Amino acid sequence: MVQSRREPDGTGLGYFGADGTPHVDKRPVAAFEDRAFAREGREVRSETFVAHIRYASTGGLTLENTHPFEQRERLLAHNGVIGDLPKLETRLGSYRSLVVGDTDSERFFALVTKETEEHGGDVTAGLIAAARWVAHELPLFALNVVLTTSHELWALRYPETHPLYVLERSPGVALDHSGTRGTVRVHSTDLGDTPAVVVASEPMDEDSAWRALASGELLHVDHELYVSSVIALDQPPRQQLTLADLSPHAAESQGAHPTGPPST
Repeated sequence: MVQSRREPDGTGLGYFGADGTPHVDKRPVAAFEDRAFAREGREVRSETFVAHIRYASTGGLTLENTHPFEQRERLLAHNGVIGDLPKLETRLGSYRSLVVGDTDSERFFALVTKETEEHGGDVTAGLIAAARWVAHELPLFALNVVLTTSHELWALRYPETHPLYVLERSPGVALDHSGTRGTVRVHSTDLGDTPAVVVASEPMDEDSAWRALASGELLHVDHELYVSSVIALDQPPRQQLTLADLSPHAAESQGAHPTGPPST
């Protein structure tokens, strides 16, 4: 709720049912104004989650433009700005039909879906191929992405514009991200007995094990919580955008304001 006062344009929670069916509860309103979001977030059970608080950079304040997005039983949230969307839509071809809103994020997700299917269902290969194409062909400010299936998670930080952190938790104590360092609070008694991996745009407590992903690093967490990573993009974007290149509202959404960058 504190965080949503500086990212007021939408709140979303994505998760999976026991049968693997994806569910997305999202609203184009701020979390501090939405009691239902907080209530449902506390009651949901899933192996993987994606939570997102939006400060809109592309696309209006509509349900269709609110993160996370769902395609082919996968969920994705994005923090950043991608330019030249007409060129991206041309690249999508028939996969343009997967896009229902106006955002660059959903269009990038469709490109990931396209590349994944062209790589035989390999999400890692699809995500890398999509990110490399964008980095080479489109103006880009940032491409921080979290993508999940019912049992796996991928996280990409690119380039170094915005941070992205990972915490690998061993069982032993309940998860209680309620320290003074972060602005997001999460508590789970169940995770006292179960290991977990948490990816966030800011450290959520004072745990010294939080690690910042490197620029271009793609993290993968499999169904057994095995964590691996590769440097998927080792060069800066060919057309790196700066805050000065963005519209005033997009620039504000990407951190050109005193309270800091938006979060995923």
